[in-house]
Amino acid sequence: MSRPHNLINSDSINWTDHTRDGKVLFRRKALGQAAGGEKLGVSLYEIPPGERLYTYHYHCANEEAVYVLEGQGQVRLPDGEHPIEPGDFLALRVGPEGAHVIVAGSEGNLRLIIVSTMIEPEVNGYPDSNKVGVFAGSAPGGDKSKRTLDLFLRSDKPVDYWYGEE
Repeated sequence: MSRPHNLINSDSINWTDHTRDGKVLFRRKALGQAAGGEKLGVSLYEIPPGERLYTYHYHCANEEAVYVLEGQGQVRLPDGEHPIEPGDFLALRVGPEGAHVIVAGSEGNLRLIIVSTMIEPEVNGYPDSNKVGVFAGSAPGGDKSKRTLDLFLRSDKPVDYWYGEE
């Protein structure tokens, strides 16, 4: 019997490596996208020891939830750093109070499931670097081939509304 298109097994999905300077920072399987999800994103992440999942950021439109499957690590939130371990669940609200970054511990990979709403357009804030990310056509983590805007700006160097107009 064949399986319906919206029923997938994670073993049938290839990992996507996210690298910097030739070094793998983390791997991701976009489960929600593979199963045809549109308004709900679900990804399996694997983070090597000492590496981090993205940079410290928050979302202005999308909530996220993190469930730790295996390994140890730290999550940085606005109130400080907290250890995470298997069985931990974290809800991340919209706005600066939901800012976060996850770092794997020094021993073994950290494996997580992250679930998010897939609202677009989306704006992400990056407090440590004074940057803002703007995404339209596809929410962050969504199908990049549908993305009509994927732009990062410095939030500490705004320009006037009329800047550059004749």
